[in-house]
Amino acid sequence: MAEHTYSQQIDIENELKLRELLKKLPKFASDFFRGIESTTASRTRIAYAYDLIVFFNWIKEVNPSLTNINIQNIGIDILDSLKAVDIEEYISYIRYYIKDGTEHGNKEKGIKRKLIALRTFYKYYYKKERIKTNPSVLVDTPKLHDKAIVRLEADEVASLLDNIESGEGLSKVQHRFHEKNSIRDLAIITLLLGTGIRVSECVGIDISDIDFKTNGVKVHRKGGYETVVYFGSETEKALINYIEERKKINAVDGHKNALFLSIQKKRISVRAVEILVKKYAGLVTSLKKITPHKLRSTYGTSLYRETGDIYLVADVLGHKDVNTTKKHYAAIEEDRRRKAANIVKLREEN
Repeated sequence: MAEHTYSQQIDIENELKLRELLKKLPKFASDFFRGIESTTASRTRIAYAYDLIVFFNWIKEVNPSLTNINIQNIGIDILDSLKAVDIEEYISYIRYYIKDGTEHGNKEKGIKRKLIALRTFYKYYYKKERIKTNPSVLVDTPKLHDKAIVRLEADEVASLLDNIESGEGLSKVQHRFHEKNSIRDLAIITLLLGTGIRVSECVGIDISDIDFKTNGVKVHRKGGYETVVYFGSETEKALINYIEERKKINAVDGHKNALFLSIQKKRISVRAVEILVKKYAGLVTSLKKITPHKLRSTYGTSLYRETGDIYLVADVLGHKDVNTTKKHYAAIEEDRRRKAANIVKLREEN
């Protein structure tokens, strides 16, 4: 049997997970997930399923007539019975609630995501003329407040890479792992810092995806499309050093094509990369919470400062909408505009 690519394997796992989640939703919800299959990524459908489970659990909780009815047996007519004020009540509920003894909460971003899931759900059945109303569109989307971009400064980047090479500051236990994995870790973090790719894109790279003739690496972007991202000489050196080590490792079946391997000789996971980034970043700064995504922000910031080309930054980072990029790097844009004030001279100074 041919080995699946990382993205194919994730899709298979997500499909199996979705089938289990559908058991916690009304039966008619299956039509929705089949209907959006061609226009959404598998992880998007998983996120929708989780959010809709919260919604239908709430419906059952607040509707006495559904007390003795299994959620799977709830009919589609329940959607037409709700008004905009009911959905606003649901939004208020998910800000903080307790389910099965566990506290749950949602801030602006989580609330917006759940409302979008509900709108997409309603829109599908309204478009198919299976319901007569769509109250979800009458509910305002919560405003998201901008947050400061957390990133590493140039000296912090240099210290981070130096510490990965030397292992300085690590505990004795960490040193044992460092001796085995420092070349791999340096390659991973250098690649993240040198290209701005997402951690999910990084772990999904196969050996055959790297072309040293062009210094390009093929990655699978969010949304399912492929693109080639190019890297510089520092990243090239780190990757070549690691690949020499990688050749000596006999990976587990099903993982032989994977570029980056775990200690178990399997494709490294997103979580494992998050942990190693946190470990090394903690040696450099205790004031910033550095994650793989913050390394992506570091790259984007550096590229924009050097080029001033927001469209190039958007393209390299894989942002489909340049406004997404502008939102993230607005502070730098403001700094550039402020500097422009002193560039144009109106009169010669005496």
